[in-house]
Amino acid sequence: KDIEYIRSYYYNKLELTRFSSSVGKYVGFTEYGVKNAAAWNNNPSELSAMKAQKEVYCLNNIQTDYTAAL
Repeated sequence: KDIEYIRSYYYNKLELTRFSSSVGKYVGFTEYGVKNAAAWNNNPSELSAMKAQKEVYCLNNIQTDYTAAL
């Protein structure tokens, strides 16, 4: 429950848009990022694909990463 999947999009070291599994949608930080986030949030297949990434990437690798950290 305390694992969070975050996918950020940057350009010239400026974060434009971010998807966070705890929020469950994209959030834009610039004018361009807000437009992209709105378009992506209106696409149910994009949102469900990103929500599934937490299980696909994080939950399948947590034991390996935890063991390596210790």
